[in-house]
Amino acid sequence: MLLVILFCVKKVYLIQLKKKLISFVSLMEPQYSLFVIFASLVISLALLPNPTTALSKCSFPAIFNFGDSNSDTGGLSAAFGQAPPPNGETFFHTPSGRYSDGRLVIDFIAESYGLPYLSAFLDSLGSNFSHGANFATAGATIRPQNTTMAQSGYSPISLDVQSVQFSDFHRRSQIFNKQGGFFEKLLPKRDYFSQALYTFDIGQNDLTAGYKLNMTTEEVKAYVPDVLGQFSNAIKKIYGEGGRIFWVHNTGPVGCLPYVMDRFLITAGQIDKHGCASPFNDVAQYFNLRLKEAVAQLRKDLPEATITYVDVYSVKYTLIAQAKKHGFENPFVACCGHGGKYNYNRFLKCGAKKTVDGKEIVISNSCKDPSVRINWDGTHFTEAANKWIFNQIANGSFSDPPISLEMACHRMDR
Repeated sequence: MLLVILFCVKKVYLIQLKKKLISFVSLMEPQYSLFVIFASLVISLALLPNPTTALSKCSFPAIFNFGDSNSDTGGLSAAFGQAPPPNGETFFHTPSGRYSDGRLVIDFIAESYGLPYLSAFLDSLGSNFSHGANFATAGATIRPQNTTMAQSGYSPISLDVQSVQFSDFHRRSQIFNKQGGFFEKLLPKRDYFSQALYTFDIGQNDLTAGYKLNMTTEEVKAYVPDVLGQFSNAIKKIYGEGGRIFWVHNTGPVGCLPYVMDRFLITAGQIDKHGCASPFNDVAQYFNLRLKEAVAQLRKDLPEATITYVDVYSVKYTLIAQAKKHGFENPFVACCGHGGKYNYNRFLKCGAKKTVDGKEIVISNSCKDPSVRINWDGTHFTEAANKWIFNQIANGSFSDPPISLEMACHRMDR
């Protein structure tokens, strides 16, 4: 109780109280002196500065992002056709390459550092890479898939390809940068690559890929070590290119996504108390456990790296489980979709069109108020949900080590 009281008192009063306690020691009975000395020591500890507050805020000149649709700002759209309306309707008021009604978590990360939104590496139109680049593509996996995109829906631009693209971008951007002119304005400076923040949000599709091949939960878990081995290799490769500061998101609760609950056979006994499919979330949690172990090993292997592991799973699960508490509704119903229990149809996805009486119409319009909805299209989150998620992870409450995004450039004791 004494500790609680002392740490709740303002600093100025703690200083005054410490002085009075010290002056009283000589006047008190011997049996009470030890108590006063102990109290004085506690106050001294309370007055010590927080190690992180003494550090200056980070100022990243650039961000390089790797991932899947959770952070794709236009990669897949540039390669295979634009994400159709009503995607982008809330913030951009037009399709923006994002599978959401607005901004993604990566957009809010860029905003927090005063940087423009990241241009997709694959997008040649209107892109500015002076502040970084986004190599993520929707449908991407860590481990390459032995299927075409038409067959499985998974992007051929897996993490290994993204890391090759980064390496090529790193090398060639500096060749063009030396030419000056508009190249110098559109490409990052050489020093930016070692000073940049490298963000990762990928792995979700690796888990569902196994289920689409009719694998059991145990069979999916069995290949997770190989997936994470390839993830570690990508980090090491980027480290070899000069990357030093990494911000790694774990994978979310895939068992809470409408498309998973609609696509796969799930029994009533496999639904948890909040309405999510337990087997899929169990696999996600196993993946995250092993990912955290992989990050810990990377810290040992890459002595100059600063790697922050972010528990996005817990944040997303909390949002879905306590949707009403946080101002949201219908967490399992897609805002933009068509029919069924979850307003999701994998054959008629968000923005799908159909010809009726010779006229082409959009049959999957968005809900009236996306700001109170969590799920956008059965697979991805709304801008409102993404903003809520960002606000939870930005302060470091879900990070290991527990450091905020604005302090992510500083190394903590290992």
